[in-house]
Formats: sequence, structure tokens, C-alpha cells
Amino acid sequence: MTEAMRRTSTVSNWAALVASKFSLAAMPLEANLLVVLAAVALPWSTSAVAILFGFWLLSLVPLLPTFDHRAFLRLLANPICLWPLALVALALVGMLWADVPWQERLQGISPVAKLLALPLLLYHFARWRRSAWVFVGFLVSCAILMGLSWIVWFAPELALAPGKSPGVPVKNYIDQSQEFALCMVALMPFIFTFYKQGRYAAALACVALVLGFFANMAFVVSARAALIYVPALLVVLAFVHLDRRATALLFAGLVVLAATVWFTSPYLQGRIAAFALEYRDYQQNIAASTGRRLEFWQKSLGFFADAPLIGHGTGSIRHLFEQAAVGQSGLAAEITRNPHNQTLYVAVQWGIVGIAALYAMWVAHLLLFRGQGLANWIGLLVVVQNLVSSLFNAHLFDFVEGWMYVLGVGIAGGMSLRAQRCSGESQGLPAENASTVCADTSGHSRL
Repeated sequence: MTEAMRRTSTVSNWAALVASKFSLAAMPLEANLLVVLAAVALPWSTSAVAILFGFWLLSLVPLLPTFDHRAFLRLLANPICLWPLALVALALVGMLWADVPWQERLQGISPVAKLLALPLLLYHFARWRRSAWVFVGFLVSCAILMGLSWIVWFAPELALAPGKSPGVPVKNYIDQSQEFALCMVALMPFIFTFYKQGRYAAALACVALVLGFFANMAFVVSARAALIYVPALLVVLAFVHLDRRATALLFAGLVVLAATVWFTSPYLQGRIAAFALEYRDYQQNIAASTGRRLEFWQKSLGFFADAPLIGHGTGSIRHLFEQAAVGQSGLAAEITRNPHNQTLYVAVQWGIVGIAALYAMWVAHLLLFRGQGLANWIGLLVVVQNLVSSLFNAHLFDFVEGWMYVLGVGIAGGMSLRAQRCSGESQGLPAENASTVCADTSGHSRL
């Protein structure tokens, strides 16, 4: 073989390797791993999540020829996709009647736009057998963050970002609590399952993680909204996984545990006692967390009453608060883009029409996860946590909590739709080979 022939052969081999690397057959795994990495990055970095998700969207472009477009359109017409898209459409149309500069209107679109990813995630992850990797990646990432939280609580100088609250290595305690609470309750059924299967080491590992998350929220740092949504998640746990006797034992144990924590956690005592102090500040027109929420809610109800049907338009919230602050002082002069309540956030901008779309979406997603299995368990927890925590925050439109919802519902929903298709229920999924779509269903259908 001549030197030229050897070079040609080498080039051909490299070309074949590159072609196989970026072939349609290889792309799905790479695309899915990007979502896994986005879930891993979510507790740590907002920019990394945005970049990884952008790459994921680009990775789908070569897969477009494989899309079953009719099936995708049927999925779009399903309420689980229709109502999120209706919210986005309402936000777009709502720019037309907003009496604010166009820059403000465009900023009002940004928090809602993430809902556009839901149909793509539902469709895509209904076709991948290892969708649970995303949840495992998120759990491992949160466990590492929890360990680091304990470290920086004892040694604050080791925090990754200066100026954070004690025990908060990155971001803020509200995001951290949302992540830890979800992981803590999601793990609990696995303790029972592994114990019954005789997998004692795995059960013990789950117990250690659950206790670690709980102790961190009780003694280190947590959002006060967790006092509301954690009990709600535990009610869901009892309803889905426990009989009456086990439920009674669970809540009896929780009462004892709560009493123990109350008497041993000065941090928790201080957080709860702050409610009364902050309410007193509110009555004296002094700005504090509780007072701000009460003031924002009161004013937002007034804004809603002024335009109850279709609201004031996209991006109008800050402008309305600026007008209401004229001539005011103290707490009454506070200005915000976020009234810290999801319903009011929607009501002020899009009125009753927006509220109807929001609650119809939540109901559609709750109904999607009414079955048994891992996907339905995770999806149900994600929806319930978002719904309950949105009483005190606009979590659907916040970055971390919003992406927790979109990724959780999109991926768990895709797994659930896939299981439904394999059991003979049509939900607008592509008509693929049964051995490809339904393989490994048992791994996703039970805890």
C-alpha cells in the first residue's frame, strides 16, 4: 500500500468515526445526556442550565426527520400541552393591551416562555427508556449540595459565593429548600420498597439521605413556605403509598419528630417567631418579608379588580406598583415585578382568563399522574409542590422552581405517557416499534 493510499484510508476512517458519532442513531443518547446534565446543574447554576438546554434544543434539529408530526400535533392538542401553550399565547397577545414600554412587555414574556419546552420534553422522553437518569442526576446533585451546605454552615469561609446566608453555598435558601424537600419526600417510598426486597444497604442509604435533607432544613436553613408544602407532600405520600395504619404511624412519628425539632432547633424557633415581629412591622409601615407579601397581595387584588377579565397586559406589574407608590413612604412605597403569589401574578396581567388557563394546566398535570409507578410519583410531587408553594411565591415563573416544574412534568409525563401507550392507552405518541417504545417498561412502572 502506498503512502497516499494509507493517508486516504486514515482520512476515511476518521470521517466514518465522525459520521457515526453524529449520526441520527447516536444523537438521541447525546441529546438525553444534555438534559441529564441540565438537571444536575439546576441546583448550582442558572446560566449552565440555560446553555445546556439550548444545546439540547439544537441537538433535536437532526432528529426532526424522525418526528411523527401527526402524533406530535395530537399531543399538542392534549390538555397537558394545550394549557401551558395557552398561557404562553395569552402572554404574547397580552402585550397588545399593556400600557407599558415594549421592553417591559418583552420582559414579561421571559418567565412564561419556559413552558414552550413542555411538549418537546413530553414527546421526546416518551421515547427514551432511561428517562429516570434525569431524576437520579438531580438527586445526586442535591445530595452533594446538601453535604456542602453542612460544610459551609460549620465553616462559612468555604462558601462558593460570598454574602450568602449561613448554610447556603450557592443561590438562595428558597431554591435550596424547594430542591431538598422534593428529594426528601420522593425518596421515602424507596425506603419501604428496598426494605421489603431485602436490599437493606439501599434502604439505609435512602434513610440517611432523607434524614440529611430533613435535618438541614430543620437546623441549618429553610424557607418558611416549606412549613406548608412539606406537610402537603407528606399527605400525598400517605394517600398514594400508605394504608390507614401506616398513615397513622407516620403522622404520629412526625408529631414526635416535630416536637423534638422545635425544642432543639433555635433556628426553626426564630424563623417561626419572626412572623409575629414582621406582622408588627407591617402594621407600622416598616418593610419586612411578611409585610411585603401582605402589601403586594393587597395592592395586586386592587389591580385585578380594576381589570378583572383580561388584566392589564403582559409586563404591567411593575408599572402598576410604581403608580401606586407615588406619594407613599415605607412599605407602601415598595415596588416589585413579582407579587409573590402565582395566581395574583397571572391575574394582574391576564385576568380571569389567565387564572382559568393556569388552574386548568395544574389540573391537567395532576390528572396525568394519577396512576402508579415512579413517573407518576415524581410527577405528582412536582405538581403539588409547585401548586402549594405558589401560594407564597410565583414559583412557576421563577427560574429554578419553574424549571423544576418543566423538567419534572415533561420527563415524568413522557415516562407516564409511554407506560400508558404500552398498556394500550393512546395519548398521541408516535407509532413506533413496540420493542423500542415499551422495552424496560417495568423499570418505570413501579417503585
